Amino acid sequence: MSTLENALRDEICTVGRSLYERGYTVGTAGNISARLEDGWLITPTDVSLGHLDPAQIAKVSTDGTWCSGDKPSKTLALHRKIYDRNPHAKGVVHTHSTHLVALTLAGVWHADNILPPITPYQVMKVGRVPLIGYQRPGAPSVAEQVSLVADQVRAVMLERLGPVVWESSVSKASHVLEELEETARLWLMTHPRPEPLSEEAIEELRAVFGAVY
Repeated sequence: MSTLENALRDEICTVGRSLYERGYTVGTAGNISARLEDGWLITPTDVSLGHLDPAQIAKVSTDGTWCSGDKPSKTLALHRKIYDRNPHAKGVVHTHSTHLVALTLAGVWHADNILPPITPYQVMKVGRVPLIGYQRPGAPSVAEQVSLVADQVRAVMLERLGPVVWESSVSKASHVLEELEETARLWLMTHPRPEPLSEEAIEELRAVFGAVY
């Protein structure tokens, strides 16, 4: 096992424990994966992200063969489609975060962008997040739908299930997820609802910080 693979196994466990301990996921919900040169690492099915063992994490080869560790998460096909479509994605995180799931139950802002741009860091760090209509966990058609936008955004929201986020590392993907969940919490707790940032404000974030929105 390479030094890089060992480091990625440890990173997945660290991120999983952090998300679990802070309530971003509960029970055995959620999954995390990382890209390897010869395949992927992904958390096992029905295992708590808060109690992962590095050796327990499944390794899957580029042809889809389960090589080691416990049985891979049932969302493996979804993760693979994201990696296939977006060469910059090195880590994927999926949780059932409370406020984001609540948002889909209450009604999202728009199907092509679940939240209005209400904070600068949402614009800079998250960007637009489309809604993927409800389908059962692990449904193959979800992977196909997400693959259509995986090179255009860094996150999608699965209706009634939770966010799926990808970035250049597992840790960075978790940071995007946290910012997205915090934005949903702010949106749901404010009455009346705040006005979105103006187009002029968003354009300034693009010009100064290179925001993609």
